[in-house]
Amino acid sequence: MPMIKFVRNHSDQSTERGFQFEFFCDRCGSGFRSPFKASATGMAKEALDAASGLLGGIFGRAADLGDRVHSAAWERAHDQAFNEAAQEAMPHFKQCPRCSSWVCIDSCWNTKRGLCKECAPDLGVEMSAAQASRSVEEVWAHARMSEEDKKLSEGNWRETIRASCPECGKPLATNAKFCPECGAALKKAAHCTECGAKLEPGTKFCPECGAKQ
Repeated sequence: MPMIKFVRNHSDQSTERGFQFEFFCDRCGSGFRSPFKASATGMAKEALDAASGLLGGIFGRAADLGDRVHSAAWERAHDQAFNEAAQEAMPHFKQCPRCSSWVCIDSCWNTKRGLCKECAPDLGVEMSAAQASRSVEEVWAHARMSEEDKKLSEGNWRETIRASCPECGKPLATNAKFCPECGAALKKAAHCTECGAKLEPGTKFCPECGAKQ
């Protein structure tokens, strides 16, 4: 009987009564189980064993001979059953040409790329996972921040944040609105005299309408 090439992960569930095998995906571990196939030699041996136990004598000698015949015949039947089971399971698997893993078609094969999903992951799945991972990182980063740091939103980073008070010169520990030392206003809102647009301190011309300030 010719040898067949197939998955390295399999389990033999065969008994004296018959044959059954399980084949597993190298990537996710999902498996396919072959239908149970009864062993003719196994059933014959059980019949001889039962007769030997009841009657002995010639049936006992027949049972001993049956054991030897059964052993060789069972092994041949076992090999044939395994090959048949492997052929039945093979349509459910693909071998990746890049890493040589045998993977299940349902969950672990990228049909578009012709590779297993370990070598060619689904981009949509990876993007979703990346977004989820980033969200988790942001949650932990936010949890580690102090209450003052949590006030620094994206808008805060776009505006000019002073390092010291313009009045007393004391360094500022937080992004405060007033100096904790002298009480001077740190965020004086300026607006264009013509269009009313918000201006950064020290602006000489309005970036919206061009009016001189």
